[in-house]
Amino acid sequence: MWDLFKAVVLGTIQGLTEFLPISSSAHLRIFPELFGWGDPGAAFTAVIQIGTELAVLIYFRKDIWNIGSSWVRSIFKPEYRGTLETRMGWFIIVGSLPIVVLGIALKDVIERDFRNLWIIATALVVMGVVLGIADRVSRNDRKIKNITLRDALLMGGAQALALIPGVSRSGATISMGRFLGFEREAATRFAFLLAIPAVVGAGLFELKEIPHGANSYGWGPTILATVVSFVVGYAAIAWLLRYVSTRSYTPFVIYRVVLGLATMALLTTGVLVA
Repeated sequence: MWDLFKAVVLGTIQGLTEFLPISSSAHLRIFPELFGWGDPGAAFTAVIQIGTELAVLIYFRKDIWNIGSSWVRSIFKPEYRGTLETRMGWFIIVGSLPIVVLGIALKDVIERDFRNLWIIATALVVMGVVLGIADRVSRNDRKIKNITLRDALLMGGAQALALIPGVSRSGATISMGRFLGFEREAATRFAFLLAIPAVVGAGLFELKEIPHGANSYGWGPTILATVVSFVVGYAAIAWLLRYVSTRSYTPFVIYRVVLGLATMALLTTGVLVA
Protein backbone atom coordinates (compact mmCIF):
# COMPACT_ATOMS: atom_id res chain seq x y z
CA MET A 1 0.00 0.00 0.00
CA TRP A 2 2.88 2.37 0.75
CA ASP A 3 4.26 1.89 -2.76
CA LEU A 4 0.81 2.60 -4.21
CA PHE A 5 0.60 5.83 -2.19
CA LYS A 6 4.02 6.88 -3.48
CA ALA A 7 2.90 6.01 -7.01
CA VAL A 8 -0.09 8.38 -6.70
CA VAL A 9 2.16 11.19 -5.45
CA LEU A 10 4.76 10.65 -8.18
CA GLY A 11 2.08 10.32 -10.87
CA THR A 12 0.58 13.62 -9.72
CA ILE A 13 4.00 15.30 -9.83
CA GLN A 14 4.56 13.93 -13.34
CA GLY A 15 1.16 15.10 -14.56
CA LEU A 16 1.58 18.59 -13.09
CA THR A 17 5.11 19.16 -14.37
CA GLU A 18 5.37 17.36 -17.73
CA PHE A 19 3.85 20.16 -19.80
CA LEU A 20 5.02 23.11 -17.74
CA PRO A 21 8.55 24.25 -18.72
CA ILE A 22 9.96 23.22 -15.34
CA SER A 23 11.20 19.65 -16.02
CA SER A 24 9.14 16.71 -14.81
CA SER A 25 12.23 14.48 -14.67
CA ALA A 26 13.93 16.93 -12.30
CA HIS A 27 10.91 16.90 -10.00
CA LEU A 28 10.78 13.10 -10.07
CA ARG A 29 14.42 13.06 -9.01
CA ILE A 30 14.44 15.86 -6.42
CA PHE A 31 11.17 15.38 -4.53
CA PRO A 32 11.45 11.62 -3.90
CA GLU A 33 14.87 12.33 -2.38
CA LEU A 34 13.35 15.05 -0.18
CA PHE A 35 10.65 12.60 0.93
CA GLY A 36 13.28 9.98 1.72
CA TRP A 37 12.03 7.63 -1.01
CA GLY A 38 15.21 7.55 -3.07
CA ASP A 39 15.59 7.76 -6.84
CA PRO A 40 12.60 6.05 -8.52
CA GLY A 41 14.83 5.25 -11.50
CA ALA A 42 15.06 6.28 -15.13
CA ALA A 43 12.82 3.40 -16.25
CA PHE A 44 9.97 4.38 -13.91
CA THR A 45 10.30 8.02 -14.97
CA ALA A 46 10.22 7.16 -18.67
CA VAL A 47 7.30 4.73 -18.43
CA ILE A 48 4.92 6.95 -16.45
CA GLN A 49 5.47 9.70 -19.02
CA ILE A 50 3.42 7.53 -21.38
CA GLY A 51 0.41 8.58 -19.30
CA THR A 52 0.98 12.27 -19.95
CA GLU A 53 1.61 11.64 -23.63
CA LEU A 54 -1.68 9.75 -23.83
CA ALA A 55 -3.24 12.96 -22.52
CA VAL A 56 -1.57 14.81 -25.42
CA LEU A 57 -2.89 12.26 -27.92
CA ILE A 58 -6.44 12.71 -26.66
CA TYR A 59 -6.30 16.48 -26.22
CA PHE A 60 -4.80 17.05 -29.68
CA ARG A 61 -6.63 14.11 -31.31
CA LYS A 62 -8.07 16.21 -34.14
CA ASP A 63 -4.72 17.81 -34.94
CA ILE A 64 -2.94 14.46 -34.76
CA TRP A 65 -5.55 12.75 -36.95
CA ASN A 66 -5.33 15.51 -39.56
CA ILE A 67 -1.53 15.43 -39.53
CA GLY A 68 -1.31 11.64 -39.65
CA SER A 69 -3.97 11.09 -42.29
CA SER A 70 -2.64 13.87 -44.51
CA TRP A 71 0.92 12.54 -44.20
CA VAL A 72 -0.16 9.01 -45.18
CA ARG A 73 -2.24 10.30 -48.11
CA SER A 74 0.69 12.38 -49.32
CA ILE A 75 2.67 9.19 -49.95
CA PHE A 76 0.17 8.17 -52.63
CA LYS A 77 -1.47 11.46 -53.64
CA PRO A 78 0.79 14.38 -54.68
CA GLU A 79 -1.92 16.96 -54.02
CA TYR A 80 -1.52 16.40 -50.26
CA ARG A 81 2.24 16.98 -50.20
CA GLY A 82 2.14 20.73 -49.82
CA THR A 83 -0.47 20.97 -47.08
CA LEU A 84 0.38 22.28 -43.62
CA GLU A 85 -0.68 18.98 -42.05
CA THR A 86 1.65 16.93 -44.25
CA ARG A 87 4.54 19.29 -43.62
CA MET A 88 3.84 19.12 -39.88
CA GLY A 89 4.05 15.34 -40.08
CA TRP A 90 7.49 15.53 -41.68
CA PHE A 91 8.60 18.25 -39.25
CA ILE A 92 7.64 16.10 -36.24
CA ILE A 93 9.50 13.10 -37.71
CA VAL A 94 12.63 15.09 -38.56
CA GLY A 95 12.52 17.04 -35.29
CA SER A 96 12.38 13.79 -33.32
CA LEU A 97 15.57 12.36 -34.82
CA PRO A 98 18.10 14.19 -32.57
CA ILE A 99 16.59 12.98 -29.28
CA VAL A 100 16.11 9.44 -30.60
CA VAL A 101 19.70 9.12 -31.83
CA LEU A 102 21.26 10.70 -28.74
CA GLY A 103 18.88 8.87 -26.40
CA ILE A 104 20.02 5.50 -27.72
CA ALA A 105 23.70 6.46 -27.94
CA LEU A 106 23.82 7.94 -24.42
CA LYS A 107 21.43 5.55 -22.64
CA ASP A 108 23.88 4.48 -19.93
CA VAL A 109 25.09 8.03 -19.28
CA ILE A 110 21.51 9.31 -19.08
CA GLU A 111 20.46 6.66 -16.59
CA ARG A 112 23.57 7.03 -14.42
CA ASP A 113 25.59 10.26 -14.69
CA PHE A 114 22.88 12.71 -15.79
CA ARG A 115 20.74 11.88 -12.75
CA ASN A 116 23.25 13.57 -10.44
CA LEU A 117 21.40 16.27 -8.48
CA TRP A 118 24.15 18.85 -9.03
CA ILE A 119 23.69 18.49 -12.79
CA ILE A 120 19.91 18.68 -12.44
CA ALA A 121 20.01 21.78 -10.23
CA THR A 122 22.41 23.52 -12.60
CA ALA A 123 20.21 22.67 -15.60
CA LEU A 124 17.15 24.07 -13.81
CA VAL A 125 18.86 27.42 -13.25
CA VAL A 126 20.65 27.76 -16.59
CA MET A 127 17.72 26.72 -18.76
CA GLY A 128 15.38 28.82 -16.66
CA VAL A 129 17.46 31.88 -17.49
CA VAL A 130 17.55 30.83 -21.16
CA LEU A 131 13.74 30.54 -21.20
CA GLY A 132 13.41 33.98 -19.66
CA ILE A 133 15.74 35.57 -22.21
CA ALA A 134 14.04 33.79 -25.13
CA ASP A 135 10.62 34.90 -23.98
CA ARG A 136 11.75 38.50 -23.59
CA VAL A 137 13.64 38.92 -26.90
CA SER A 138 11.24 36.97 -29.14
CA ARG A 139 9.75 38.81 -32.11
CA ASN A 140 6.49 37.02 -31.23
CA ASP A 141 5.17 37.34 -34.79
CA ARG A 142 5.23 33.78 -36.18
CA LYS A 143 2.35 31.31 -36.02
CA ILE A 144 2.55 27.53 -36.24
CA LYS A 145 1.60 27.67 -39.93
CA ASN A 146 4.89 29.51 -40.57
CA ILE A 147 7.11 26.67 -39.33
CA THR A 148 9.86 25.45 -41.67
CA LEU A 149 12.13 22.41 -41.81
CA ARG A 150 14.95 24.49 -40.32
CA ASP A 151 12.72 25.48 -37.41
CA ALA A 152 11.79 21.84 -36.80
CA LEU A 153 15.44 20.76 -36.79
CA LEU A 154 16.45 23.52 -34.39
CA MET A 155 13.57 22.83 -32.01
CA GLY A 156 14.27 19.11 -32.28
CA GLY A 157 17.90 19.73 -31.36
CA ALA A 158 16.78 21.81 -28.39
CA GLN A 159 14.40 19.04 -27.31
CA ALA A 160 17.33 16.60 -27.26
CA LEU A 161 18.90 18.65 -24.46
CA ALA A 162 16.08 17.34 -22.26
CA LEU A 163 17.93 14.03 -22.03
CA ILE A 164 19.56 15.87 -19.13
CA PRO A 165 17.01 15.96 -16.28
CA GLY A 166 16.35 19.54 -15.28
CA VAL A 167 16.43 20.94 -18.80
CA SER A 168 12.71 20.28 -19.52
CA ARG A 169 11.60 18.93 -22.86
CA SER A 170 8.87 21.51 -23.30
CA GLY A 171 11.04 24.28 -21.84
CA ALA A 172 13.94 23.69 -24.23
CA THR A 173 11.68 23.39 -27.28
CA ILE A 174 9.65 26.44 -26.30
CA SER A 175 12.83 28.46 -25.69
CA MET A 176 14.09 27.70 -29.19
CA GLY A 177 10.66 28.44 -30.63
CA ARG A 178 10.63 31.81 -28.91
CA PHE A 179 14.16 32.60 -30.15
CA LEU A 180 12.85 31.80 -33.66
CA GLY A 181 10.04 34.33 -33.20
CA PHE A 182 7.06 32.04 -32.64
CA GLU A 183 4.12 33.15 -30.55
CA ARG A 184 3.90 31.50 -27.13
CA GLU A 185 0.87 29.39 -28.03
CA ALA A 186 2.46 28.23 -31.30
CA ALA A 187 5.78 27.33 -29.64
CA THR A 188 3.98 25.48 -26.84
CA ARG A 189 1.66 23.58 -29.20
CA PHE A 190 4.54 22.39 -31.40
CA ALA A 191 6.54 21.41 -28.31
CA PHE A 192 3.67 19.16 -27.22
CA LEU A 193 3.31 17.55 -30.66
CA LEU A 194 7.06 17.11 -31.11
CA ALA A 195 7.36 15.31 -27.78
CA ILE A 196 4.93 12.51 -28.68
CA PRO A 197 7.28 10.18 -30.64
CA ALA A 198 10.21 10.70 -28.26
CA VAL A 199 8.32 10.22 -25.00
CA VAL A 200 6.18 7.30 -26.13
CA GLY A 201 9.22 5.66 -27.72
CA ALA A 202 11.33 6.10 -24.58
CA GLY A 203 8.55 4.75 -22.38
CA LEU A 204 8.03 1.65 -24.52
CA PHE A 205 11.80 1.14 -24.73
CA GLU A 206 12.09 1.16 -20.93
CA LEU A 207 9.10 -1.13 -20.28
CA LYS A 208 11.36 -4.16 -20.20
CA GLU A 209 13.31 -2.65 -17.29
CA ILE A 210 10.33 -2.39 -14.92
CA PRO A 211 10.36 -5.95 -13.55
CA HIS A 212 14.15 -6.26 -13.45
CA GLY A 213 15.09 -3.90 -10.62
CA ALA A 214 16.03 -0.93 -12.84
CA ASN A 215 13.47 1.10 -10.91
CA SER A 216 12.23 1.19 -7.33
CA TYR A 217 8.71 -0.02 -8.15
CA GLY A 218 7.00 -2.98 -9.78
CA TRP A 219 4.26 -3.14 -12.36
CA GLY A 220 1.37 -2.25 -10.03
CA PRO A 221 2.69 1.10 -8.74
CA THR A 222 4.11 1.97 -12.17
CA ILE A 223 0.75 1.43 -13.88
CA LEU A 224 -1.07 3.40 -11.16
CA ALA A 225 1.39 6.31 -11.47
CA THR A 226 0.91 6.27 -15.26
CA VAL A 227 -2.89 6.48 -14.93
CA VAL A 228 -2.66 9.32 -12.40
CA SER A 229 -0.20 11.21 -14.62
CA PHE A 230 -2.68 10.94 -17.52
CA VAL A 231 -5.58 12.42 -15.56
CA VAL A 232 -3.56 15.26 -14.02
CA GLY A 233 -1.65 15.88 -17.26
CA TYR A 234 -4.80 16.33 -19.32
CA ALA A 235 -5.95 19.13 -17.03
CA ALA A 236 -2.47 20.71 -17.12
CA ILE A 237 -2.44 20.88 -20.95
CA ALA A 238 -5.71 22.79 -21.12
CA TRP A 239 -4.62 25.20 -18.40
CA LEU A 240 -1.19 25.92 -19.89
CA LEU A 241 -2.45 26.64 -23.41
CA ARG A 242 -4.96 29.12 -22.00
CA TYR A 243 -2.31 30.66 -19.76
CA VAL A 244 0.37 31.26 -22.40
CA SER A 245 -2.10 32.83 -24.83
CA THR A 246 -2.13 35.95 -22.65
CA ARG A 247 0.80 35.73 -20.21
CA SER A 248 4.57 35.29 -20.16
CA TYR A 249 6.69 32.40 -18.90
CA THR A 250 8.19 34.57 -16.13
CA PRO A 251 6.61 32.66 -13.19
CA PHE A 252 8.11 29.41 -14.52
CA VAL A 253 11.51 31.07 -14.93
CA ILE A 254 11.46 32.26 -11.32
CA TYR A 255 10.30 28.87 -10.05
CA ARG A 256 13.05 27.03 -11.95
CA VAL A 257 15.80 29.29 -10.61
CA VAL A 258 14.49 29.12 -7.03
CA LEU A 259 14.14 25.31 -7.15
CA GLY A 260 17.61 24.92 -8.67
CA LEU A 261 19.28 27.17 -6.11
CA ALA A 262 17.35 25.56 -3.25
CA THR A 263 18.48 22.13 -4.42
CA MET A 264 22.09 23.32 -4.52
CA ALA A 265 21.74 24.67 -0.97
CA LEU A 266 20.30 21.37 0.26
CA LEU A 267 23.14 19.49 -1.41
CA THR A 268 25.72 21.80 0.16
CA THR A 269 24.26 21.35 3.63
CA GLY A 270 24.00 17.59 3.24
CA VAL A 271 20.20 17.42 3.40
CA LEU A 272 20.28 15.91 -0.10
CA VAL A 273 22.93 13.60 -1.51
CA ALA A 274 23.74 13.90 -5.20
